[in-house]
Amino acid sequence: MSDGFSAIFWGVVTFSLLVVIHEGGHFMAARFFGVKVHEFMVGLPGPAIRFRGKKTTYGITAIPLGGYVRIAGMEPGPEDPQLGAALASVTRHGTANAFTVATELGIDEADADRLLLTLSDWSALEQVKDEEYTYRSTFDASLAQDEGMLLDRARSVTYRALKTWQRIVLLSMGVVLNLLTAVLVFTITLSAFGFDQPTGAIGRVGSESAAALAGIKVGDQITRVGDVQTTDFQSLVAAVATYEPGEQATVVFVRDGDTKTTSVVFGTNPETGNAQLGVSPGFEKVNPSVLEALALSFSYIGLTFVAIAGFFNPQTFTESVSQSSSVIGAAYITADAAKSGPLDYAFIVAVLSLSLGVINIFPLPPLDGGRIALEIIEKLRGRPLPRDLALGISVVGAVLLFALIGYLMFQDVSRLAAG
Repeated sequence: MSDGFSAIFWGVVTFSLLVVIHEGGHFMAARFFGVKVHEFMVGLPGPAIRFRGKKTTYGITAIPLGGYVRIAGMEPGPEDPQLGAALASVTRHGTANAFTVATELGIDEADADRLLLTLSDWSALEQVKDEEYTYRSTFDASLAQDEGMLLDRARSVTYRALKTWQRIVLLSMGVVLNLLTAVLVFTITLSAFGFDQPTGAIGRVGSESAAALAGIKVGDQITRVGDVQTTDFQSLVAAVATYEPGEQATVVFVRDGDTKTTSVVFGTNPETGNAQLGVSPGFEKVNPSVLEALALSFSYIGLTFVAIAGFFNPQTFTESVSQSSSVIGAAYITADAAKSGPLDYAFIVAVLSLSLGVINIFPLPPLDGGRIALEIIEKLRGRPLPRDLALGISVVGAVLLFALIGYLMFQDVSRLAAG
């Protein structure tokens, strides 16, 4: 296994790459629909190195894990009815602060400050240099007479101006780009280099193992363990898992076309303490065509979806968690893959990109699927959800998500400490 420094390095590189792909999908969709994108950042919010483009600021933060794009007009809840009046006020005065707007509109200064921050996010206002709480309108003073028209112009470059289907496209594009990246990498690597496929026959028999003591040899194909038929190595593992170490079972296998029967007393797996037969699968090299590789790539999406869906099924939750890793475990996996070579590393990047894409499909805020579900609910009810309710749903979803991530991280640390 790779050391901690190597895992940190390749973990940061890999997850930064995946974030650029995912957030790049949202970025491209926003720009296509004419929505203002303030920032495209790699890393968690905080101090950063920034590069200012014509329309967007790009950068890398001090903690390069994750990333985000900041899109204008994505604040939750219904639009504040005072936005138009606040924008018209600043536009008339040329420059204004929260006190000026609050006095003119007869509202609290805190509410005026929130209105100005929203309009600034929409790029309708810009902060006056060297005056932190004073704003300047980006519109000509002559437009201040028509609040509705003025606000429509300000809203036109925001997420709020999009139709529901456009919002769903924007929210989906991160997932789409992750899945397309995975399919592309899988298709290229599988068609160009092939892959090893289990033959169904035994490829290795451990010395002094239960299988060796029972007379099972390399090349044999096990077809039954006790009363359970086995069609491949995975079903063989599942059948053995139903026994305890020291238990005995009848095993049927095929050797050179002849069916044979033997009796096996299962050994003990030193890592898990479970029953062990002591065999490994045999493999053969397969070189699929591009179309066959493409079909295999899409089948991986279905398999990943089923695996992640196990987290949402109480009956399979424990098993799904035990077989999963957090960013810590994934960092060590990517480091090992990078050490093995570019082909293995590319394959792992594709697996992680696929996993990231599928995870974000699920309707759990703050994931993309959760945001899409809220957009559909708001469309059906004909108006936005109350701001506090929308925030509450997002907070509950975030707590559940981070609780799962925290447990997976604890599980990975325990595994590393044990071994």
